[in-house]
Amino acid sequence: MAQPDSKKIFFENLSGAGKAIAVLTSGGDAQGMNAAVRAVVRMGLYVGAKVYFIHEGYQGMVDGGDNIKEASWESVSSMLQVGGTVIGSARCKEFRTHEGRLKAANNLVQYGITNLCVIGGDGSLTGANLFREEWSGLLAELVEQGLIETDAIQKYSALHIVGMVGSIDNDFCGTDMTIGTDSALHRIIEVVDAIMTTAQSHQRTFVLEVMGRHCGYLALVSALACGADWVLIPEMPPEDGWEDKMCQKLSATRSRGTRLNIIIVAEGAIDRHGKPITSSIVKELVVKCLGFDTRVTILGHVQRGGTPSAFDRILASRMGVEAVLALLETTANTPACVVSLCGNQSVRLPLMECVQMTQEVQKAMDEKRFEEAVKLRGRSFENNLKTYKLLAHRKPESELPTSNFNVAVLNVGAPAAGMNAAVRSAVRVGISEGHKMFAVSDGFEGFYKGQIKEIKWADVGGWTGQGGSLLGTKRTLPAKHVDKIAEQMRKHNINALLIVGGFEALLSLLELLTARGKYDEFCVPMVMVPATVSNNVPGSDLSIGADTALNAITTTCDRIKQSASGTKRRVFIIETMGGYCGYLASVGGLAAGADAAYIYEEPFDIRDLQANVEHLTEKMKTSIQRGLVLRNENCNENYTTDFIYQLYSEEGKGVFDSRKNVLGHMQQGGAPSPFDRNFGTKISAKAMQWVTKKLVETFRQGKVNVVLQY
Repeated sequence: MAQPDSKKIFFENLSGAGKAIAVLTSGGDAQGMNAAVRAVVRMGLYVGAKVYFIHEGYQGMVDGGDNIKEASWESVSSMLQVGGTVIGSARCKEFRTHEGRLKAANNLVQYGITNLCVIGGDGSLTGANLFREEWSGLLAELVEQGLIETDAIQKYSALHIVGMVGSIDNDFCGTDMTIGTDSALHRIIEVVDAIMTTAQSHQRTFVLEVMGRHCGYLALVSALACGADWVLIPEMPPEDGWEDKMCQKLSATRSRGTRLNIIIVAEGAIDRHGKPITSSIVKELVVKCLGFDTRVTILGHVQRGGTPSAFDRILASRMGVEAVLALLETTANTPACVVSLCGNQSVRLPLMECVQMTQEVQKAMDEKRFEEAVKLRGRSFENNLKTYKLLAHRKPESELPTSNFNVAVLNVGAPAAGMNAAVRSAVRVGISEGHKMFAVSDGFEGFYKGQIKEIKWADVGGWTGQGGSLLGTKRTLPAKHVDKIAEQMRKHNINALLIVGGFEALLSLLELLTARGKYDEFCVPMVMVPATVSNNVPGSDLSIGADTALNAITTTCDRIKQSASGTKRRVFIIETMGGYCGYLASVGGLAAGADAAYIYEEPFDIRDLQANVEHLTEKMKTSIQRGLVLRNENCNENYTTDFIYQLYSEEGKGVFDSRKNVLGHMQQGGAPSPFDRNFGTKISAKAMQWVTKKLVETFRQGKVNVVLQY
C-alpha cells in the first residue's frame, strides 16, 4: 500500500475549512448506520471541516445541549461492526411543529452548523427538506426574538441537506439498496437455513413472516435466495383462488420426494381485495387443505439486529463519503439530494423526487394498481419478481415450448459460494425455455471423460443454499483435450455451453473459440457466468462468491480485533486470497476498518512499510490501541506475510506486538451469502435467456452455427 497521504491526489481541490457538518440518524435503526456515521465524520475531518454528532435524531436537535457534540477521528473507531446506531435515534413529534423546528434551528446556529447529513427513511428525509425550505424564515424569527444576532442571517444564510436512506425494508425509490437491507437478509437466511434442517427431519411446512409492512422486498428476495415454494407480498397480491393453487403447488412438491415446504409472508401481505393475509391464516389453510404438519415463525426485530454485513458496511461507507463530497460542492441554490446506489455506483438524486416516487408506490397499491406499483419499485424489484416466478413455479409439460436444443452446464476453476444457485437457475430457466439440460461433472476434465448426464427440474431443488460446487469443478483447461470434448459434444448433440467459473472459465472459452476453426462442434453459443472469490474476471464488476468471501474475511477480522481488546497495543497482519487481484484485501480492509491493505495493483516499497509502522506507532498513543493490516497473497513476491510480520514485530518493539493470520480456504467455504445466492440466480437466468436467443438466431438448416451468422 502507498503512504496514507497518497489518496490526497483524489481530493486535492476539496476543502471543508470553515464548514461545520452535523450527522444524525432518525426513524427506525438499521445495521450499517454506524458505518455511514463513521464515514461522514472521517471524510469531514479529512477535508478540514468540523463535524458534530446529533444524538437521538431530531429530538436531540430540538433539545440541543449535550445532544450535540463535536466528533473526533477516534470517537468513531470500532463502530463498523456495531449494529443499530450508537448516536441514537428517536421519533420526534415536536420537530413536526413549527416551534420545534425553530428550536432546532437555534441549536444549529449556536454551533455554526449549516450542513446536515440525515440518515433515515423517507419521513426523516422529508422533514429535513421542509427544515431546509423554512431555514431563512426560521432565522428571521430567531433574530426577532433576540435569540441570535442579525448578522447570523447573512453568515448562516442557507442550510444544506444530504440524505442517506437507512431502512431494512428497501422501500425507498431511486436506490437499488438501502443501508441495512443486506444485513436483514442475512438474518432471515440464517433462520431459513436453520429451519430447513428441522423441517426436513419431520417433513414439515414452515410459514415465515418477515418485516415489510408496505414493501415486500425482504420477503421476495429471501424467497428467491432460499428457493421458497410460495411468497406473499403487498405489491403483487395473489390472484383470486390462490389458496387452491398454493396447496396444489405444495402437494406437487411433496409428491416429487421433497420433505419440506417453505412459505414466506411479508407482514403487510394482502389479497386482491385488500384483505390481510397473515402467517396464521396461511398455516390454517395448509393444515385444513393438506393436513401437513405446519409451523409458524415470526422473525420480528431480529431482522434489525446483529452485526452489519460486509455489503452494508461498504455501501454505507461509500455513501457517507459521497454525502460529504455533495455538501462540499453544494451552493445556496442546490436542492437537497439523497445519495443512492445505482448498479455499483454511488449517485446523487434529487431528494424530493425520490420521496414523491416512493409515495406514488403506496398510492398505486391503495388504488389496486399493483402492476404499476411493481414497476415503480424499480427495475431491481421487478427483475427479482420475474426471476422468482420463473424458477419457483414449473409449467406443465404441455405448456413448455419444444426447442429440441441440448444445453450443457459445467463449473470450471476453484469453487465459489453461489455456484450451485447459478447452476440451479440455468437448469430451470433452460427447461422453462424448452431445452434439454445436461450437467457436466468435474469441469472440462469430466467433459472429455464423458461424465455428462441429463439434469431435471427436481434434481436442482434445494441447491441455492449449498456451498461449494455440487457438480464438481476442476481447473483443467480444454486445449489439450479439444478433440475428445468435440467428440462428446457430437455424441450428446450439445448445442450450447454455459460455464460457471472464474478466470480459468474465461481462458477456457477463449481456447474453445480458437478451436472453432477446426471443430464445428464449438461453433455454438457459449456463455460464461463469473464465479470466483478473487473477483478478477475482466468486464464484470462483481463475481459470484466474492461477497461470501468478504463476509468471511470481515467476520474473522472482527473476532481477531476483539481478541486484542484485553491485551491492547497489538497489530494483526491478515493474508487474504485473490491471486493477483487485490479486491478481497482492499474491500475487505474497508469493511473491517483496516489501517492498511497491501495489494498487487498498487506497488509499495520498504518506505511505505516504514510509514505504516510509524502510523501505527502514533495510533497506539491514542485510545485505539490495536491495528489491522490486510495483505493480498500475491501482492509482492519479496514482501511476504512473514516478512511484513517480522518487520512490524521488530520496528514495533516496545510499542506494540504483532500477530499474523493466513485465512486460506475458509474464504471459499461456507453457505453462500444472500447476495451471492440472488446474484448467481439472476445473472445465470439472464445468461440462459441469452443462450436461447442465440440458439433461435443461429439455427439454420437443422443446425446451430454462430460463425455462419456473422
